[in-house]
Amino acid sequence: MENRLVCHRCRQKFSASTTAERVICPHCHAENPNRPLRKPSTPSGGDRGSVVLSLIGYLLDKILLCNTLRQQSASTPPPDRYPRTCALDKIGDLADKRAVLCGVSYKKWKYKLKGTINDVFNMKDLLIEKYKYKEENMLLLTEEQPDARLIPTKANIENCLRWLVKDSKSGDSLVFYYSGHGLRQPDFEHDEIDGFDETICPVDFLKEGMILDNDIYATIVKPLTAGVTLHAIVDACHSGTILDLENVYDREKKIWTDNRPPSGVRKQTSGGKAYCISACGDDQVAADTTAFSSNQMSGALTFILIEVVRGIEDITYGQLLDEMQDKIDKANQQGCAGGSGFLSRFCGPNLTQKPLLSASDEFDVYRTKFKL
Repeated sequence: MENRLVCHRCRQKFSASTTAERVICPHCHAENPNRPLRKPSTPSGGDRGSVVLSLIGYLLDKILLCNTLRQQSASTPPPDRYPRTCALDKIGDLADKRAVLCGVSYKKWKYKLKGTINDVFNMKDLLIEKYKYKEENMLLLTEEQPDARLIPTKANIENCLRWLVKDSKSGDSLVFYYSGHGLRQPDFEHDEIDGFDETICPVDFLKEGMILDNDIYATIVKPLTAGVTLHAIVDACHSGTILDLENVYDREKKIWTDNRPPSGVRKQTSGGKAYCISACGDDQVAADTTAFSSNQMSGALTFILIEVVRGIEDITYGQLLDEMQDKIDKANQQGCAGGSGFLSRFCGPNLTQKPLLSASDEFDVYRTKFKL
């Protein structure tokens, strides 16, 4: 059996299976509750009690629908913010600029994050407006995605990462962005200097497990061929060496440090270049901020990076690190109560995180321009 529905957004009529709780409108792709409205009707014989019951049922349905839509508008981006077509369906040559943007909010769990979906859309806007990426060449993974293949489960994230580097060729520029929880676990392969593997946490990590830095390296770093450039921006706790890149930049000493595995295993590309900007060191935690408005959260790294890159033309990697750290230091000095503008919008006065740069090869950070 099927229900006959009217889309709350475009008001077009369509049919849907009665077994689904929520359905996608085939006309505008808006999400709708699968509950048709009952129209009041006057029964034969002038039964006033039946009329009242019919009206009550109709009003209850209207209240339920309005309440559902209010909750959607308060907690989720409008459905039309997602690309209408999925880049996974593309046939033929992939674009020379493509990106995987992943934000996990864990909305059904106790430790949910409020700013990760905002982070994804803010990063998408930066890539489109400043670096000329096209929306149809991006994969956006969030728990609000109408496409089941783009819910940030472990299997979906891994599949999208494989898509990112698939058939990449010289001149391609690839971006992996992640906003969500990050953890660490003991390293049993002796390829971590500090004895811990860094991880990211898909929405189903309690059941399916985390994604280890070893796996991320094997999927999107090792396959990079000559002329291909990958940038990873990871706004998560314990994310310092999440790509297992062999070179880590020490901003205070202005030198590159050796991050090669003690086991002797090499963590190199296949000729391409990989860069990673992480929210913090492997032993640090990352913070959120109400930077955009009083009720819109965002990862501190994400907001600061976008703010700095938009504000300084032709910025170098070294300048970017310095500017980001300077903003964090000023926030710590002034705190929320005494700050103003950018500083007053931070969630707390004590940000211990220090953004970290790692790379597949050493380079001059103050001469090389940051470009995604």
